[in-house]
Formats: sequence, structure tokens, C-alpha cells
Amino acid sequence: MAQTAPRRRTPFSKHPVDEVLPLPQLSLYGLQHVLAFYAGAVVVPIILGNALGLSSRELVYLINADLLTAGIASIIQAWGFWRIGARLPLVQGATFTAVSPMIAIGQGAGGGTAGLLVVYGAVITGGVATFLFAPFVGRLAKYFPPIVTGTLLTVIGIVLIPVALQDVGGGPDLIGGPRYGDPTNLAYAGGTLLFILLIARFGSAFLSSIAVLLGLVGGTLVAHLLGDASLDAVGEADWLGVSTPFHYGMPQFQLFPMLAMVVVMLITMVETTGDVYAMGEITGREVDGETVGRALRADGVATVLGGLLNSFPYVAFAENIGLVRIARVKSRFVVVAAGVFMILLGLLPKAGAVVASVPHPVLGGAAVAMFGMVATVGIQILGKVDLREERNALILAVSLGAAMLPTTVEPLFDRMPTEVRAVLGSGITLGSITAVLLNLFFQVFNERRALEDIDWDGIGEADEGWEHDNAAVR
Repeated sequence: MAQTAPRRRTPFSKHPVDEVLPLPQLSLYGLQHVLAFYAGAVVVPIILGNALGLSSRELVYLINADLLTAGIASIIQAWGFWRIGARLPLVQGATFTAVSPMIAIGQGAGGGTAGLLVVYGAVITGGVATFLFAPFVGRLAKYFPPIVTGTLLTVIGIVLIPVALQDVGGGPDLIGGPRYGDPTNLAYAGGTLLFILLIARFGSAFLSSIAVLLGLVGGTLVAHLLGDASLDAVGEADWLGVSTPFHYGMPQFQLFPMLAMVVVMLITMVETTGDVYAMGEITGREVDGETVGRALRADGVATVLGGLLNSFPYVAFAENIGLVRIARVKSRFVVVAAGVFMILLGLLPKAGAVVASVPHPVLGGAAVAMFGMVATVGIQILGKVDLREERNALILAVSLGAAMLPTTVEPLFDRMPTEVRAVLGSGITLGSITAVLLNLFFQVFNERRALEDIDWDGIGEADEGWEHDNAAVR
């Protein structure tokens, strides 16, 4: 296939992030994001709803509310207005970090819908706190040099890969049962991944950019033809389901649940900061403290909306970062299109049921590639760091070890208080905080050492041939 000369960006041309693609391409790429995002999106309401003893009907309502709010939040983050939204192709999703604290809050309030009202009061408070703290966290962006951002992204990818592998075996619900790890499940996962790799290797540039979408659709069709994927849920779902504000009643604001959720949101700010820098690395868009602040404000607004619309705290979804890297489609308006699809899924339960019919093994096969790409972006950033220097090596080594503690030994922190488990129970959170604190200890609070800077010159040239004149982030 003939090689085309790399495009050169003139002073008057748009950056790839700001490019508005034709509607058919926007729709395809947006749908690809939704399919990759969907399983992670519905896990939070399913876990919380079951833990609080909600009925099946209430659980479906939570899922619809989650999708609706995620769509609105993604549009806010990607499109941006005023000083809200990073204006990067960042998908917003309900954070896993808040699951355990929300369960503890809800069960402490008696469970059921009464427990949800206390949860929503805490969620709204956490969103307001995130919005107010965003400018201050944004000013700390200089304390996220390549050793920190690279470690954050590597940790995120490594911790998420086991999540994908759970789906490869048939899904977390089957773990411990006779059907988990069935050869059929492994065949679906391996076949989906192989199909994606073949498209990426032999397909045209356009087909390669939607390789994940084609893999998910192809794997689902094969599973359906062989009788391993059911569409029965589509017929049972309602045509229309609208999530109205305060569906369960007015939120209840109680002091300790509110404080716990504020702590959770402070933790997620570290994760979002790493995600923003990762997307800057992938797209070649300069990221500074103001960009981080805008992204965090969007998290705050989305989380407040979550509390109002019967949903959850929202943050930049790391799961979709790898998809941007694989597809090499950098337009933020693709995420806007994905947001529109999510809103439709939230309003049309039948449409959501179609997306939900993707079997776990098929999704797991695709997710292995996507989550691996997240780690690859982190390694790419770490390539800018001198790891022969002992302190940099220690930051990376100890942070990876910390991230593996709750990832590989889940019951390790079960005896800790709920508030402590919110920090220690997530490998991403624990690894990220470790990297930040060690960098402060070794680099920032050591007057003899200067902070490293991210050199944005040339980023993206290997992929697109773009020339960048951006100054270093300081």
C-alpha cells in the first residue's frame, strides 16, 4: 500500500483534537467508544443496586440514569464551555473508587431507596467540592513531571488488564463457578482479539481506526449465531425511560457521608489529572494547569448532575484512553457523538439492551488491547525519564508495587475502616498517590533537584507527522 506523505499543520489549520469529522465517521467512532465504555459504565449501578437490595425495576432505572448522565458529562468535558471541560476526547464515566464508600453510606442509612437518598446528598457535596478545589489542583500541575504521569498511566493500564481478563473468562459473576474459563469463552475472547489485530494489520486506514468496533460487532454476531448471545432482553425492555431529577425523593445531607465522599473525590482528582496528561500525550495537545483545572471542574459539574439525576460521581474514564490510541482518531467531537449515543441509550432502554448483549468474553478480548494501550502510553511517557537515576527508578518501582497490593490480594485491607479502604482498596488510587507523594519527597522537597518538564515538542510526529511548536509544560 502506497505511503502518503505526512500532513503538515499550517498556522491556519485546525489541530486534530478540534477537527469536526463527517457525520458518518463521527457516528461510527462515537458508537465504538460507547461499546467499549458500556460494560464499565453499568458495573457501578449494578454493584450498588444489588448491595442496597434494590428491585430489578429500580436497578434498570439506575442504569438508564447512569447512561443519561454519562452522556451529558462526556459532552460537557469534550465540548467545553466557559472554564469547564478539558476540550479533549475524554469520555466521562462513573468512578469505581466511589463504589465501596457509597455501599457503606447506603447500608448505614438502612439500604434501599432511603440509603440512596443519603448517597445522593454525599455525591452532590463531593461534586461541589471538586468544582471548588479544581483551580487549586490545576495549579499543582507542575508537580506532575513525566515520572509521575508515566507511572500513573502505567499503573492504570496494568490494574485494568486483570479486569479485562475477568471478562475473558466469562465475567466476574462466573468466577468460582464451573462455567468460568470455559474453552468457549476463551475462544470468543481470543477470536475477537485476533480479528482486531488482523484488521489493524491488513485493513485500510479507516477500517483500522474502527477495528475495536468491528471486533465487538463480529464477536457478538458469531456468539449469537452459535447460541451464546441472547437478545431476549431487548424484547423485554421498555421503549422509553426518562430519568427525572430527585426520582427517589430529596437527597439527605449527613455530615460523615458528605466528608467521606469529599475524600473520595479528592482521590479521583489525581486519577483525572493523569488521564488528562495521557490524552495530551496521545493527541499532541499541550496540557497545562488550566487544562487540568477545566477537566476537574467538568468532573465536579458532572458529579453534581449525578446526584440530581439519581446517578453517581463522574470522572474521566481511563478505559477509553487506550481506544483513542488504537484508533488514532483524536477529534473531541467523536466523544461528543458518543455522549449523544449515551443519552439516547439512557432514554431508550431497548437500545441499551442491544449494546448490553455484547458477551463478556467478546468485550474482554477487545479490552485486553485497549487497557494494554493505556499502559503503553505510560511507558511512552516514561521513555522521557532517566530511569538509571535511582530516585526515578524508586518512584516507579514502589508505585507499581503499591498498585499491585489490592489488585492481587483483594482481602488485604478488609479490616480497615471504610474511609481508609476508599484509598487503599483501589490499585489505581494507591499507586497514583504513592507516585505523587514519592515525587514530592524525592524531587520537590529537595532543593538540589529541579522538577522535570514534559517536552511536548514532536509528540505525535511518529503517528501523524504533525509538527508541534508547543512550549514545555512547567
